[in-house]
Amino acid sequence: MCICNYGFVGNGRTQCIDKNECQLGDSVVCGNHTSCHNTLGGFYCVCLEGYRATNHNKTFIPNDGTFCADIDECEVSGRCRRGGRCVNTQGSFECYCMAGYLPENGPEPFHPTRDATSCTEIDCGTPPEVPNGYILGNYTSRLGSQVHYACKEGFFSGPDNIVSSCTAPGTWEPPKLKCQEISCGRPPAVQHAILVGNPNSVLGSEAHYVCQEGFESPGGRIASVCTEKGTWTDTTVACTEIITEINNASVFNNTCVRWQINAGRMNPKIVYVINIKGQRLDSVESDHTETVTFTTDSGTPEVCLDLYPGTNYTVNISTAPPRRSTPATIGFWTAVKQTIDNISIFNETCLKWRSMKTADTQEMYLFRIQGQRWYQKEFAQEMIFNVTTSSQTPEVCLDLRPGTNYSISIQALSSEFPVVISLTTQITEPPLPEIDFSTMQGGILPRLRLKKAKEDNGPISSYQVLVLPLALQSTFSCESVEAASFFSNTSDADGYVAAELLGKHVTDDALEISIGDRLYYGKYYNAPLKASSDYCIVLRITSEWNKVRRCSCALWAQVKGSSLTLQQMAGVGLGSVVAVIILAFLSFFAV
Repeated sequence: MCICNYGFVGNGRTQCIDKNECQLGDSVVCGNHTSCHNTLGGFYCVCLEGYRATNHNKTFIPNDGTFCADIDECEVSGRCRRGGRCVNTQGSFECYCMAGYLPENGPEPFHPTRDATSCTEIDCGTPPEVPNGYILGNYTSRLGSQVHYACKEGFFSGPDNIVSSCTAPGTWEPPKLKCQEISCGRPPAVQHAILVGNPNSVLGSEAHYVCQEGFESPGGRIASVCTEKGTWTDTTVACTEIITEINNASVFNNTCVRWQINAGRMNPKIVYVINIKGQRLDSVESDHTETVTFTTDSGTPEVCLDLYPGTNYTVNISTAPPRRSTPATIGFWTAVKQTIDNISIFNETCLKWRSMKTADTQEMYLFRIQGQRWYQKEFAQEMIFNVTTSSQTPEVCLDLRPGTNYSISIQALSSEFPVVISLTTQITEPPLPEIDFSTMQGGILPRLRLKKAKEDNGPISSYQVLVLPLALQSTFSCESVEAASFFSNTSDADGYVAAELLGKHVTDDALEISIGDRLYYGKYYNAPLKASSDYCIVLRITSEWNKVRRCSCALWAQVKGSSLTLQQMAGVGLGSVVAVIILAFLSFFAV
């Protein structure tokens, strides 16, 4: 099967595009004082100026409770220049003059980058500047004072004097420090990749690469950065060879062949080599041997071949170098005559076709139907029946199951060979969740039992536990996707998702979930319920397949009154320690 990687949306076969996680807004996705940045297959958050992440990284993803806290700018000495005293504020800082200094050219408090105010005394003045350098630490400009210099990021210095002193005439000694720019030279070569453009070699420069034809980088963008050591960083993403998987080859219209491919994240134009070997049923004419090339960028290529009727053919499908492939071989007979033409599907489960028999002549059609499901290996449906009609445009509707791939063979009694078509039925709503409804009052919160749903109408993709205000019970729509995570809501007036488990992580054994246990289930936080509030707990089962999404919901519990105290939560946790460990383990894999 083909599915998109995490962070991408699409059908997983012909299209996987990046999901823009930042489209909901910076504060919704990342929290206060942040900016959200979308990336290929994911996103990251950056704190605004004056704030830093609590995980001490420049970027973060707020799935572990990380948020942006105020930076104490006053931890950096010299913020307020000579004679100034720094006072930290939310997101910034203010400056006041120390004892022995007076503000000049403006009032207090002041900000050194916005205001003209400064704290002055009679001194040597501002030390001289060094091109591409800066002053280390604090300093005074009184007689005998010294300032120390260092080079800015991206520059380095030799063994020159880095000190300047305030002299008796009231001037600073000229500093001898000379800062030279760092150069990393030519970027390194990356196997099976080509360097894009002509990047600079200064500190912070990035060299970008693209994979050669027949290769791709599943890990994302390939880049190398010039570091302060004068060297390029190693590339962690490699170009891997694209091996085109050719499968599900089938014959239609007697002489036409179609197949499916998995050629990597993109489907460029691919040159196919089709080797044809045919053995005639009679000895009048020679056997048929031929090689055909065929180019297309379709994920389900098909081609009609110039074949002899009444011949046993073996067709081998592969790709032309340099692209490698897993070839597919299919064998079939070309019928001498065929009375079924222009077969089509309507109303999802009905077929119609054109009969080449003369009018008012009855024809019997034999149907052989086989159904399979990729998500349910034990499922198998097989039907065989006859239909007799004199219509030249026959129609028949089939009793097919939802969410199933079918192979349908139709053979007319007057034809030597059948016509085989593929049909896929859409999924329908999953079965209603099997739950034990309960009503809780007086601060007792429910421990809910989650039972695995049957995949009768399609694959189960996820189970979600929704916490809604009791007033929304009568207006809640199961198909609604409005409910967000607990942290993304400014209030709980619209409810939130308290837990999410992927269908593949839910076993046949029933699991228990304690509402408000402060654990993460998937990317959602199971927050404690507010005191003296009434809630309804809803279990939603979601089925997704072929770009179709269906949901079923059931009311799991009603909670009236205050939430659990910390002591009660501890008691509940000890009483269900085994279930908590199992659900935490599943949540880890879901993330």
